[in-house]
Amino acid sequence: MTMSREEMEQMVKAWLQTVEQITRSEGLPVVPDEKTADPLWVDVRELRLKYLIPIKRVKKFFDGLKEGKVYATRCPVKNIYYFPPQADCPVCMDENLEWVEVSGRGQLLTYTVIQVKPASYMHYPDYVIAIARMDEGFNILCWMAVEDPATLKVGMHVKLVVKRREPEGFLTYYLEPA
Repeated sequence: MTMSREEMEQMVKAWLQTVEQITRSEGLPVVPDEKTADPLWVDVRELRLKYLIPIKRVKKFFDGLKEGKVYATRCPVKNIYYFPPQADCPVCMDENLEWVEVSGRGQLLTYTVIQVKPASYMHYPDYVIAIARMDEGFNILCWMAVEDPATLKVGMHVKLVVKRREPEGFLTYYLEPA
């Protein structure tokens, strides 16, 4: 199930109204978690952020996503791979890093199923966050595209793919079973 931005904003607005009602009646902004019924403290400040991050020196990474490719950088001096890509080597400060297309092959190190989500992610069904060790020797942390999390096993082979994340519609990388 995917929600439109308007539906998501209506859901968040309704939830915030519920928090306000509970706070007025109980004297504290403590609400039950929808899934576990455990008490949750709700910060009374609303925080909506949009980030502007300069990407000029790592734009090749984003161009790669448009082509269905995932890139890392490698320091030719220290032979260290960086993911996410770095513009400069933080070890030797070399600024002539090489762009390397990630093979996409890896091994699942760990994962977790996210069931209790922050408000800005509530429009997503439960999802899996995973860490995989890629064949190039670095770890990747990202969403895992899988129908049934019960099929995941630490140590299994995974592949890195580029997909469109909905409902936002942007391209990003995911892991999925190989």
